[in-house]
Amino acid sequence: MGLQQGLVKWFVGVLFLGTLLLCNADVHHYDFFVSTRVKFYEDVQHNDIVVVNDSYPGPEIRVRRGDTVFVNVHNQGNDGFTIHWHGVKQPRNPWFDGLEFITQCPIQPGTNFTYKVVLSGEIGTLWWHAHSDWTRGSVHGAIVILPAQDETYPFPTPDTEQTNIL
Repeated sequence: MGLQQGLVKWFVGVLFLGTLLLCNADVHHYDFFVSTRVKFYEDVQHNDIVVVNDSYPGPEIRVRRGDTVFVNVHNQGNDGFTIHWHGVKQPRNPWFDGLEFITQCPIQPGTNFTYKVVLSGEIGTLWWHAHSDWTRGSVHGAIVILPAQDETYPFPTPDTEQTNIL
């Protein structure tokens, strides 16, 4: 009986490791530095806004279906906020959804928080944005989710790509 159990454990282990080697999903890491308000000129007036990595809109996340993304958000601003991954289902991962005071407390000034974003069946262009008071008007960016390595688009492959955020 002991030998059979040992063989079963060995076989299950080999099966598990073989499955890991066949996976094509990647892991991506991003750092978002959310800075204090900067001057933004529009119609000759100036307004203070919060930006990510000194850009408005913030950085684009470009991944493939099935990938996992870790985003370390450094709050260098004056107010607490969260980041919501709009349209991402987050299976078995609800505590990283970024809904302020629902799935997490705000990231306080001078601290950081690392989000784990699990992309399961999503494909196409989604977006991420702050989910706190007025920061949701300036802290945002695109999530471009390409087909997995062994897949094609569910529509004719585009000739070119252009990300537009309205």
